[in-house]
Amino acid sequence: MLQQQQTIPAFVQRDVVRRLGPLLLDPSVVVRETAAGALRNLSACGGFEVCNDMVAKDIMTPLVALLKECRAGLVGNNSSLKEDKQTEKNHTEDIANEAVNLLWNVCECNSTAVSIFNKEGCLDVVLQYLKRFHTNVNLAITVASCLQTVTEDNPDLLSSFDAPVHQVLEMVMLSSEKDMDHILLRTLVAGVVWNIKSTVPSGSQAGTINAILKIFSDCLAVDAGEVVVQMKEAETERLKTSVEGNRVNGGSFVHVDEDSMEEDTGRIAQGEKDLLDLLPRSQQELKQASALLLAQQTALEIIVNMCCNEDASDEEWEELSSSDESDAFLDNSYEEEGKLLSPLCLSAEIHTALVNQLIPKKILEKTVFPSGVTLDVCMQHPSWKPLIKKLHMIQYRALTCLHSILLVSDVDSLGGPLVLQSLSQHLSQLIFSQPGLLQALIFFFLGFFQLGRTRSSPLPLLLILPNPSANCTGYSISLPFNVWASCCFVFVGPWRVGLFI
Repeated sequence: MLQQQQTIPAFVQRDVVRRLGPLLLDPSVVVRETAAGALRNLSACGGFEVCNDMVAKDIMTPLVALLKECRAGLVGNNSSLKEDKQTEKNHTEDIANEAVNLLWNVCECNSTAVSIFNKEGCLDVVLQYLKRFHTNVNLAITVASCLQTVTEDNPDLLSSFDAPVHQVLEMVMLSSEKDMDHILLRTLVAGVVWNIKSTVPSGSQAGTINAILKIFSDCLAVDAGEVVVQMKEAETERLKTSVEGNRVNGGSFVHVDEDSMEEDTGRIAQGEKDLLDLLPRSQQELKQASALLLAQQTALEIIVNMCCNEDASDEEWEELSSSDESDAFLDNSYEEEGKLLSPLCLSAEIHTALVNQLIPKKILEKTVFPSGVTLDVCMQHPSWKPLIKKLHMIQYRALTCLHSILLVSDVDSLGGPLVLQSLSQHLSQLIFSQPGLLQALIFFFLGFFQLGRTRSSPLPLLLILPNPSANCTGYSISLPFNVWASCCFVFVGPWRVGLFI
């Protein structure tokens, strides 16, 4: 019920947080897990207001105590029988997973929760869970997601990242499992390491950055559309085998109801997070596909951050990427002589790693529209339909990423003028086939134009826009005067072909 947003206000009014909080330390492991799961769902679906209310009602005290008890239960198990040990371990890990999810949610919304995380030594606690990634990747993913949140703009925590902590993170990054869950885990941990890069010794900075971008490169190299199709085929085959097995063994026929599966995933999709571990066990293939899409989106977002000036605040970059501020940014980007004044800088280590790991090429591949086969698979099965939005989001993030890389790179490192010319023509076609990407495409072309202005022989940019005199559906694109002044147009039928020179 706490996954349904319409019921949350009623629970909050009945002081559900104060009632459930003490149950986190109930003697019964079943009660603990149920209470932790309910509070986790409440925090995930209730948003900032509910999370702030939780912290105000001191949910952190029993939560931190529960996390420490779970750690103690996993490190030292006093059960005498092997089966008892395994059962107790499974319960403890399940409770820990719910508790870390709750911790992640409140820390993402409330600075007081982050301060308590720092003071109570929660880093050491959750690292014990992360070490179990070989046997419980779901718990490790939750921990990595939480760490990525608490390491953002948290200088008080940096002193806790000593050599043993770095060894744990490195162990995860060097893991070799190829399944989608482990790809997501490595991507998230790479993001954590990027957040704490200031704690890495100067002599290891270049190697660490290269390792991070190698993980992102490997992640982006996977064809997400192909994986979606393969996973759906695997699900179909598994369910078919299960039904045939039941018939052979005299069991009853098992029907998989797509509508009920859609209802389950619909409730999960209401929150902003990808709550992968809430997907039913019967949808393990869907979970794998979703994990890859989340990993690729995360990698693209971090690459954008890597290309941003570290001195710029998050608010400044949000303004820079907004449509209202883009004109002012471009107007102020030139000196009187017309030379580009870029507010961005890219360290040699990052630039070298981006080129060595073929990151621009991998990102470009993500701008391609998902294949018709992939979209058909998603459209025909209700529980897989939400993946379409995620596929489009990756495409949008890729365009944003290209824009950021253009702002901080030189022409030759991106493949040369001919490659960029081909790229501009490819992306200009997307303006009309995918109007939802219009804003991201405009920012790419702005970056392309600025890159061209830094050369002695500016790059020509072919951009096809609707002819305003023709009877056709068009899109309004507002650019500063100094951009249009460098553009000449040729009208071809209903289209206006602009050549930036």
